[in-house]
Amino acid sequence: MRTTGRQIPSAIGLALVLSVVPTQAGASELSAGVSLGWIQAGTAPRLAVGPHAGISWQMTREVVFRVHDLCSVVPPIQIGGAGVYNHASVELGYAWKSGDVSAGPSAAIYIMPACGSALCGRVAGMAVGGHAQTNAYVAGPLGVSVSANVDWVGGSSLVLPGHLSVLVVAGPVLRWSVK
Repeated sequence: MRTTGRQIPSAIGLALVLSVVPTQAGASELSAGVSLGWIQAGTAPRLAVGPHAGISWQMTREVVFRVHDLCSVVPPIQIGGAGVYNHASVELGYAWKSGDVSAGPSAAIYIMPACGSALCGRVAGMAVGGHAQTNAYVAGPLGVSVSANVDWVGGSSLVLPGHLSVLVVAGPVLRWSVK
């Protein structure tokens, strides 16, 4: 197996960031919840529901570094059947006592039904894109989370001629602080 010269420095850089960030950070925070919303891949929006979880580290008083995962299930109540769209993201954000907002790059793995202008089918693959999230804590550790993801679904697909998917979900979130 041959590696290119560009992959090795990228891997070293990623390993350095992942090893330095948690040790230089202050308190960490875990968050988890459920979400309900819609995903649009192709011409027809579909219901999306599922869990999400994340861990964040405070870099300074207001700046946070977050790793987040959002797994959305497309229920089989719609034409085309069930599907799964899983996002993982690495984000930088701003936090205050009763909330936070963050954004960053994401990667997704998916298998789900989708319809284009003239053809419907199942699509599967990997996609890269961006993730943005805001959390507002209204009763101590209990709050509301809103997430938005835009991914570039590559390849040559007759089902997805636009090559984009958009996922917007909202739901309750619970956080735990770890000192």
